[in-house]
Amino acid sequence: MAKGGKGLLVLVLVIVVLGGGLVGAGIFLSGRKTPSVPSRAILEVDLERGLPETAPESPFAMFGGEKPLSLRDLVDALEKAGGDPHVVGLVARLGAAPIGVAEIQEVRDAVKAFRAKKKFAVAYAETFGEFAPGNGAYYLATAFDEVWLQPSGDVCLNGLVAESPFVRSALDKLGVKPEFGQRYEFKNAMNTFTETKFTDAHREATSKLVSSLFGQMVRGIAEGRKLTEDEVRALVDRGPFLGPEALEARLVDGLAYRDEVLEKLKKKGGADAKLFGLSAYLKKEGRPHESGKRTIALVYGVGGVARGKSSGNPITGGQTMGSETVAKAIRTAVEDRDIAAIVFRVSSPGGSYVASDTIWREVVLARKAGKPVIVSMGDVAASGGYFVAIPADRIVAQPGTITGSIGVLGGKMVTSAMWEKVGLTFDQVELGANANMWNASKSFTPAEWERFNAWLDRVYTDFTSKVAEGRKLPKERVLEIAKGRVWSGEDAKEIGLVDALGGYPVALKLAKEAAKIPAGEAVKVAVYPREKKPFEALAEKLSGEGEDESSFTSLVKVLEPVLPLLRQVEAERQGVLTAPVPTIR
Repeated sequence: MAKGGKGLLVLVLVIVVLGGGLVGAGIFLSGRKTPSVPSRAILEVDLERGLPETAPESPFAMFGGEKPLSLRDLVDALEKAGGDPHVVGLVARLGAAPIGVAEIQEVRDAVKAFRAKKKFAVAYAETFGEFAPGNGAYYLATAFDEVWLQPSGDVCLNGLVAESPFVRSALDKLGVKPEFGQRYEFKNAMNTFTETKFTDAHREATSKLVSSLFGQMVRGIAEGRKLTEDEVRALVDRGPFLGPEALEARLVDGLAYRDEVLEKLKKKGGADAKLFGLSAYLKKEGRPHESGKRTIALVYGVGGVARGKSSGNPITGGQTMGSETVAKAIRTAVEDRDIAAIVFRVSSPGGSYVASDTIWREVVLARKAGKPVIVSMGDVAASGGYFVAIPADRIVAQPGTITGSIGVLGGKMVTSAMWEKVGLTFDQVELGANANMWNASKSFTPAEWERFNAWLDRVYTDFTSKVAEGRKLPKERVLEIAKGRVWSGEDAKEIGLVDALGGYPVALKLAKEAAKIPAGEAVKVAVYPREKKPFEALAEKLSGEGEDESSFTSLVKVLEPVLPLLRQVEAERQGVLTAPVPTIR
């Protein structure tokens, strides 16, 4: 550890030791006592800020900060509340939350399961899109008993658009030449840099994906609002809707302000019904699977796949699936005799081939050791995110999960012409015929292209072979559905890439079946690696034993200017399994 880091650690310890009065005064708010759950509680949750797959560990959580509500937190809280006689209902604030289609479906499933326990669930929104798309938030709202809208709000239900930016013309003007290769035509992640519009393959795959997601949305809205699918499609073509128009079209149940909605709900819940925060409920009552004779391990693989330790960026909210962290978590679960099976939650667009292969191997070894592995896919589990799932006993995805992308790409940005425009030149002393292969100041030579293509072929052959073996599919069939193409979870199930549709509950059910645990028997779910307390996370940060990059380093990276970003893109796209995922709005 650097001398400066030790000094900072000493300073923090001094503050902690001498600042007992501050703790007592409420500076460290994480120790506040959670109030008791009312005898008749209406759980309240704000989903305007979205739902991370899992909240990154923060060493600063002790300073009055609360971890954001994660997707699992919500699912667990609603499952727990469903069986709690003190909880009579749920009210959720919706709006412009940045939630993916599969995540929406996970929440919808949880809300519908909660309602099935004879509880009411009401959604409220100030607006479903203000001069902006509101499709996703409204799709989520239709899983609730009632949907209420502020009188000034709108329902911007007007269809889905998949958009991909193309900067090839801009790069040409700058003097930047993209040199990339991929296996094969549907591996479109780098088309942003190499093309000026959709290729035929890119358009075909994107159209199929959007069609599948749109169909799922239409069916969900039709079911929730008791309309036919044809009626919903006709409404979509008429949208967006002003508040009164939405009410007339039966898209919402009423127009009211938040205070008016809450007053109605208190009457609905009974004279003594009180609102109670869902996060506070989870903290007070705990999760539904905290005890049992047998234990199921829950291992997270969230974010781009990279070598090293998992990390989170507190500025952007981005996360990295570190092969070292995930591999160790799986090994630890395998070595623990109390663990009957592993649920591996994957939400990743892919990344490093080598890192993905490291995690793949641990899944293989877990099964060889007699520990069943069930993969539960989040919003995206594609390319490297699909690679790590291949050897699992069963793969579960939501209908809207973006998955597949069985392919590989790589290359570099040649920036020599750009630098020539500003009078910057480079010279090198090199030893080795291909020493300059990854140098951005020169194009690939024919010999370098030959080596590069051999590398792409090796990775693609390995990827498709592992898919054929893991999914028990003929190699010829895999080659037909691979080629870098992405699929919705719904379509992926039809072609054999996933086994079942659903979220956490389905994965847990399959894990119990694989471990031969009776369906009615309670099980404990334990997260691997163990979630650290704020003080533990802070100590790791300061000692240099934690993540590869500190929050401070991440902040510096975020603030880097545009030109270093080109170098970052160049480095990250070399040798990666990355899914071409369009922005859907």
